[in-house]
Amino acid sequence: MLTGLGAASGWLAAPSGDDGWTSLGVFIAIAVILVLLIIGLILLQFLGLWIRSIASRADIRIIDLIGMKLRKVDARMIVGTKIMVVQAGLKIETRDLESHYLAGGNPVKVVRALIAADRANLGLDFRTAAAIDLAGRDVQEAVQTSVLPKVIDVPGPETGKQTIEAVSKDGIQLKAKARVTVRTNIERLVGGATEQTIIARVGEGIVTTIGSAQSYKDVLENPDSISKRVLEKGLDAGTAFEILSIDIADVDVGDNIGARLQADQAEANKRMFQAEAEKRRAAAAAREQEMRALIEENRAKVVLAEAEIPKAIAEAFRSGNLGIMDFYRLKNIQADTSMRDGIGRTAGPPKQTPDAGA
Repeated sequence: MLTGLGAASGWLAAPSGDDGWTSLGVFIAIAVILVLLIIGLILLQFLGLWIRSIASRADIRIIDLIGMKLRKVDARMIVGTKIMVVQAGLKIETRDLESHYLAGGNPVKVVRALIAADRANLGLDFRTAAAIDLAGRDVQEAVQTSVLPKVIDVPGPETGKQTIEAVSKDGIQLKAKARVTVRTNIERLVGGATEQTIIARVGEGIVTTIGSAQSYKDVLENPDSISKRVLEKGLDAGTAFEILSIDIADVDVGDNIGARLQADQAEANKRMFQAEAEKRRAAAAAREQEMRALIEENRAKVVLAEAEIPKAIAEAFRSGNLGIMDFYRLKNIQADTSMRDGIGRTAGPPKQTPDAGA
């Protein structure tokens, strides 16, 4: 058994004879065929793109295509984009297109924007266009707007308002609509304010202009005065656009805000005076109740004082300062006084008789 193992190990270490060399050759041939097959499959996968690249003089080697596959870059898009670059006569390296794709940009839009900018002589380079695209702006639309200005409605549809409302100095409300023609400023596109800023600034300028007018008639007679004064303010400063014109599309007369405010103020004054009068009435009623309470208190004091009179009379009898006849005379006087008071209350005030000579 040991002898057999030794013979086998010797056969593996150094093949001997024709059978051994035949087996090794077959193994090498199979390995070469597998390698060639793998290389063929890889070449077959990128063969079409490579042929397109050679036919269009895009100068993209097949090794570059394999590298794109390993870097998870869309090779088909890069090749198509490079073909557009070459056909348009631009000079952009394939590595720059790959870098922009890996950074999350859209090389197709950037190249199309560069082609349009080159045709319009806007002087846009790849680095600027890529920066605009990575900033989240639509670089292709920006170039188109630079060539063909766009119109922005004020107020914008997203605000939910139909008109800009303002009040002139005479209290009349005016409702205005404007259309702003703007052109994209490529140099200020990165970091510049958007359309919303233009809409807000133009709306503010319209409100200021109408509010400074002496009469609403002046605005209706010369609506172009709004455009002139708004343009003089330089509202496109710090934005990604250049304002070419501001046109007032419509001006309507609204409510009489001044009269409404005066009516509201009069109503508020009336309520204030009513509250003040109610306050005084409540104070007078409280004072009246205080006086009534004071009268009752004084009456109680009188009753208490009158209750002391019999005690004083009894004390006078005991001390001998008052006799029985004096007491009767006092009673007569009191009865006489009560009778006169009763007669006076029953008869009432004396009637005035006309003069005989009248």
